[in-house]
Amino acid sequence: MAAFKAHAALNFWRGQELRGDEAKADAMGQFGRIRSLDDLPADAALDRIIRDAAALAESKPKARKIKQSPKPAAVMHPDFAAALQKAPKAKAALDGFPPSAQRDYLEWIVEAKQDATRHKRIATAIEWLSEGKRRHWKYEKAPG
Repeated sequence: MAAFKAHAALNFWRGQELRGDEAKADAMGQFGRIRSLDDLPADAALDRIIRDAAALAESKPKARKIKQSPKPAAVMHPDFAAALQKAPKAKAALDGFPPSAQRDYLEWIVEAKQDATRHKRIATAIEWLSEGKRRHWKYEKAPG
């Protein structure tokens, strides 16, 4: 239940499953803006909806839809791949990182617009990876 200056809203958990197409879209809640008791369904209908909501609350919910598709694998720049081949410790560190930390390095290098910037980033990445550092290591909490 939510109350506002000019109206109220009545919500049920899993209300979309409960009311389906009958749900109002003009305000939050499955019954739209409730400005008076006349905006609610009849007592018998409301009792049925409450019983159905209680039964639905006890049942297993439907599987949730995935909100977004997974990101495609990040592309490794050939110059970075060559630099990693020369620095096995850095390559081992990168391979040991979770996908998000790997993506940080790969995207950072690929985003460079000039070759000079890219080469500088590759050198920095190899240095940090050789020390076992993630790309944003400066902002991570110190252990302990």
